[in-house]
Amino acid sequence: MQSIILDTETHTLNGLPIEIAYAPICLEQGQLTLTKEKIFDQLYSIDQPISFASMAVHHILESDLVNQPHYTTFNLPHSVEYIIGHNIDYDIQAISRCGVDTSKLKPICTLALARSVWPDAEAHNISALIYQISQGSLRARELLKGAHRADADIILTANILMHIIALTGVKNIHDLYLASEDARIPKKLSFGKHKGTPIQELPKDYVQWLLKQNELDPYLKQALEKTML
Repeated sequence: MQSIILDTETHTLNGLPIEIAYAPICLEQGQLTLTKEKIFDQLYSIDQPISFASMAVHHILESDLVNQPHYTTFNLPHSVEYIIGHNIDYDIQAISRCGVDTSKLKPICTLALARSVWPDAEAHNISALIYQISQGSLRARELLKGAHRADADIILTANILMHIIALTGVKNIHDLYLASEDARIPKKLSFGKHKGTPIQELPKDYVQWLLKQNELDPYLKQALEKTML
């Protein structure tokens, strides 16, 4: 189980995971395979109440978590190297709160890839992309009825990923990882007085100032450092 698609549902924004699901995938010669029978999907109890805002998204009630294992019991299979998801950093942070060592994982973000492949899409969330891919079909509506639960989102993410693979021409999981890393490097600044300005066109003194800031996004840092070469 070298590569998995993973999704979590949390008790509040940036909170503790109350549902974790993952499925092993294989990508060889540009062909993605996922076996639904091998999906892992588990609810977890926590020591805090679920926020109503989060409940409205995933519809997991506190009563669903009674007698479920504690979230700190979750572990990834030791063989996992590549971990895929839509805004995967969120999910990696969620499982790290379980005590999982995520330092050696290679994240592949389908959200970043989707923004690169479909830059003019009206929205890049999972539901909007599924409707876009299917041209607003009835089948898409059926697929999306279970959206925002971890197991359903894995299947939807795999669907989006298959189209990304076809459009980018990647052949294997490592190439997909490299494509994701490249897609995550911003082309424009997304904040501040120069918001919307291409990174390459930012004033040099502003770039130098940004590079001195603490907790700078590592992908933005890469983009800024390239302007200094």
